[in-house]
Order: sequence, then C-alpha cells, then structure tokens
Amino acid sequence: MSLHAKLLDQLGQSIVRGDLAPGDPLPNADDWSAAHGVSRTVLREVIKVLAGKGMVEARPKVGTRIRQRSDWNFLDPDVLAWRYGATARFEDARSLFELRRAIEPMAVALAADRAGEAEVAQLEELYARMEHYVDDNERFAQADLAFHQAILRMTGNELFGSLAALTETAMLISFRLSDDNPYGQRPSLPIHKRICDCIARHDPSGARDALVELLDRAEADVSRSIAARRKSDG
Repeated sequence: MSLHAKLLDQLGQSIVRGDLAPGDPLPNADDWSAAHGVSRTVLREVIKVLAGKGMVEARPKVGTRIRQRSDWNFLDPDVLAWRYGATARFEDARSLFELRRAIEPMAVALAADRAGEAEVAQLEELYARMEHYVDDNERFAQADLAFHQAILRMTGNELFGSLAALTETAMLISFRLSDDNPYGQRPSLPIHKRICDCIARHDPSGARDALVELLDRAEADVSRSIAARRKSDG
C-alpha cells in the first residue's frame, strides 16, 4: 500500500470513528506530515480526496475542518469500508442490507428479463465455481462477488453497472462480518441456483423472490455472528 493510500485510510478511519469530530480542524500539516513520514504534497492530495467524499472542507483563513456527517458520501466505497472497518453493530448490518435490498432485487428482475444466452452461460459458470469452492471461504467469496456483479451488468443498464464497486464493498463487509458462520456457505447454494435458473428461463418475479430470500439469510447470518462476538467479548 502506498503512503498516500495508508494516510488516506488512517485519516478516513479516524474521522469515521469520531476521533476528529465535525467542526474540528485537521491537525497541523507540518506535525501531521512529520508524524506519518509523508510530504505536505501527499497530505494535500489526501485532503483533496477526503473533500471529494464530503468529509472535510477547506476555507480561507479558517483552514480545513471536518464536515457534518450529513454531508458525507456514505455510498462511497471507502467511506463504507471505514464505517464498518473494525466493529459493527446490529444497526450497521441492517443499514447495509437495506442498501442491498434497494438495489439487487430490482437488478436481478431486470437481468431475468433481458439476459442473453452468453450471459446466462457466464452466470452458470460462476455458480459452478461457487459450488466447487463452497468449503473454501476466500475463493467462494470471490465467485459469489463475481456472480452478483454479473447480475448488475446483465440488466443492460449502465447505471446499475456503475453500482458494482458499491455492492462489492457491501458484499465484502457482509462476508467479513459472517466469516465465522458455523453453517458455512452450503445453505446458500440452492438459493443461488434458483436465481440462476430463474434468470435462464426469464422469470423476473422468481428471480427477485430468490434474491430477497438470499439477502434475508445473509442478514440473519451476519446478525448471528455479531451476537456471538458480543457474547464472547463479555
């Protein structure tokens, strides 16, 4: 990871955690640069990125300050990752799945209506990879992610396609939050197969219902994992 990326990650997480509250000024540039071993140029570039995410603003004679949370772009993949970085609450998980439910059921219905033979074949191949790697969490997650991103592209709507990075972050967070699921990934395979089959036979309603069921199951797994971690932490 580059110095720029490391500093961006550190500062972004610090803001999201509340170490720096809305209205607070950013640390003195010279002190911050010296503490993190980066140049002022790198720091300025990081601040520009944070400003683009709505997290900070620079004003003449005032300096750079943290903006109100209502101004932040919570749909930005980095902000999503920082928000769910170290810990997560039930409320966080619910927000994450509310976001996915707002996007994916409609996308899968459109995919079922519009998918061509080549796209269906690609989705079936991705499902086969998930089935093959069902006991390998990392490789299963890669295939599962590709499966869901393929559905977004199959809508034929470029706006949905542009949501791939957003849903990627949301899914990776979901995987991380439920990686200790004692039931593993096998229970999700039949639902993924149903989604695939519904798309192949151009059944938008069936595909949407299966996708909602998949999200319900995934949210339950995440909530169960969060509860178990709370219990183990005492």
